[in-house]
Amino acid sequence: MVVAILGISCELPLHVETNDDLQRENPDWRMAEVYGTSGIWSRHIVASDETASDLGFRAAAKLLAREIVPLNEIDYIVYCTQSPDYFLPATACVLQDRLGLGKHVGALDFNLGCSGFVYGLQMAHGLVMSGAARNVLLITADTPTKFVNSRDRTTRTLFGDAGAATLIGSARQSGCFGDFVVGTDGSGAKNLMVPSGGMRMPRSRESGVESTDKAGCTRSADNLYMDGNAVFSFAVITVPRTIKSLLLKAKMTIDDIDWFVYHQANRYMLETLAKQSRIPLEKMLIDVRDHGNVSSSSIPITLQRAVEAGRIQSGQKLVLAGFGVGYSWGACNIVWD
Repeated sequence: MVVAILGISCELPLHVETNDDLQRENPDWRMAEVYGTSGIWSRHIVASDETASDLGFRAAAKLLAREIVPLNEIDYIVYCTQSPDYFLPATACVLQDRLGLGKHVGALDFNLGCSGFVYGLQMAHGLVMSGAARNVLLITADTPTKFVNSRDRTTRTLFGDAGAATLIGSARQSGCFGDFVVGTDGSGAKNLMVPSGGMRMPRSRESGVESTDKAGCTRSADNLYMDGNAVFSFAVITVPRTIKSLLLKAKMTIDDIDWFVYHQANRYMLETLAKQSRIPLEKMLIDVRDHGNVSSSSIPITLQRAVEAGRIQSGQKLVLAGFGVGYSWGACNIVWD
């Protein structure tokens, strides 16, 4: 059996926040330097009454409208998000009903961020290969801006909101999955976290009290906290090792790969990772300028836009790699069709 990505569709919120907007609001922020390092000029922001699942629903509805496979042959929804609609039920169950899929469909949520797309692909691949599902709808959607403090430049300048839907199933074409490598180091969990809101630290009046750190960034325990230096150090050590391990497992070399499609954290991170792995920069897809870091949807958005631009061609070999919150990471190689 050949298992492949059959289609991708993406969704970005209508409201756009540019670096000029942030500069006007925060005159002391050096947005020219931020752009020079991150490569991010703008980010899409959801409305106050809009959720991640709304983005995921619209992305999935567009994908299903293409009628790649009959609706009754989709057997699973796997939904990756860090911003679910509810503690319970699983948002995937709500999406099954909104999308009009059959009641035979299995539906589950899993909570991962920047590595979530690769983890979702591995789960979907396993479901199809085992015969448990004919086709799997993988939906990734996050609204990190709802957790970001407006006066925290370490996060507000980087993150945007987005959703994506990816259909995985059996195919007769040449496009297919190769190998997967994943990993976890929970000792880094504290370095990229929203401390309050769960059962360990429920939101309260105390959790909402703001403080300002030595760098002049303001946040509370209700907000997204990121130790940028620690996350960067983790990535530049772990990702090159992961790519090396994947290529050894696949019995391939960098020369065999046409495109490396990483989680789009920021331009400086991607350029550094390419250098660390001795990957020619012309093989590294970098697409952060117009939407920033959109967590679990960054890889599918980059794939879709590169295909539409004619950069990714049928038959080319790709390496996909996600890394971040958790710490968690995952990589796989595929042939695009």
